[in-house]
Amino acid sequence: MTSPRLLVQTTHLTLRWGDMDTLGHVNNTNYCRYMEQVRIDWVYAQAQAHAGTPYVGGQGPVIVNASCDFLVPLVYPADIVVTMYLGDPGRTSVGSYYEIHSGGRKFAIGAAKMVWIDVASGRPVPLPEELAASLHALTG
Repeated sequence: MTSPRLLVQTTHLTLRWGDMDTLGHVNNTNYCRYMEQVRIDWVYAQAQAHAGTPYVGGQGPVIVNASCDFLVPLVYPADIVVTMYLGDPGRTSVGSYYEIHSGGRKFAIGAAKMVWIDVASGRPVPLPEELAASLHALTG
């Protein structure tokens, strides 16, 4: 059973011709870039809502692992919607989950574990209080 997840960001992107490979579909590395883009959009939205600029306060998320399941090949031209969810909160980490859709069809799902760190030391720090509170409320 999937644990509860909180939708935190949706990003709309347009595929580029250069995203394709010689097999005639979007290269698998680009799926990870699409998920990265929605994650960066979320990080910047959080920073603007709380402090101004990401990592300026000396803390922020890093990715410690990432995965992608390719369900259907994406092909240019297409507009895609990439959604990001958070769940499975820990003291210093949180799971992020992704879906890539186009035309109402799901093309890929992915995940990445984010760990909050102190930028100067590189050591884990507790999740920001607002984020932890919203995630713990979701999981009960």
